[in-house]
Amino acid sequence: MRLANKVALITGGGSGIGRAIALAFAREGARVVVSGRRKDRLENVAREIGANCLPVQSDAGSPEDITRLIETGAKHFGSIQVLVNNAALLFAGTADSHTEEEWEQIFNVNVRGAWRLSRAVLPHLRAAGGGSIVNIGSVLSLVGARNRVAYSASKGAILAMSRAMALDHAAENIRVNCICPGIVDTELVARFTPDENARRQREGLHPLGRFGQPEDIAQLAVFLASDESSWVTGAAFPIDGGYTAQ
Repeated sequence: MRLANKVALITGGGSGIGRAIALAFAREGARVVVSGRRKDRLENVAREIGANCLPVQSDAGSPEDITRLIETGAKHFGSIQVLVNNAALLFAGTADSHTEEEWEQIFNVNVRGAWRLSRAVLPHLRAAGGGSIVNIGSVLSLVGARNRVAYSASKGAILAMSRAMALDHAAENIRVNCICPGIVDTELVARFTPDENARRQREGLHPLGRFGQPEDIAQLAVFLASDESSWVTGAAFPIDGGYTAQ
């Protein structure tokens, strides 16, 4: 039980990577708060986990929702030791094809949302004597890709924020790290692989020849949330089937 006695808050927890992280954390003994915009999906996750899961419907782009989420989770379980910033938006586009609204939406959720959540949870991590913030970045935190300029910029910002926060809060025993997944087989990715040819083409970008699975990311998140990684902070972890090794 690598996460026994820990309370973790996971955004975007109703599906995909967030759901897999919530289930993995619960298996390792954590009590989990799962948040997201779709109440039905959150409740499904809560039913899978049982009494050690609290679903809270909230929008990572809303400051009011973030305040309510943190207060509700901390009150229900008594503390928070782990935050996983997983909620994200992705719109395809280039510098001249993106609209102002698309750019603003991506940065409001992917960057401002993660910053607001981190800021709101810091007092609870301090009260617990320390903790772990796990930010879900992307391989596009590290390398470029065509037709992804706003998403790439937001995920690059997440990695830079992770490193800066790691330095700011190391003396408080608060660790901040960034997981950088390649293409993971989720509903979000399915929107950009409309047929089998498109899927095979994108799988071929990874030397291991397949998409990642949400559980691949979840196991790394468990490590970063646990005391096993107590000397790890400010780090970027590509988990990408070899994508960034090329």
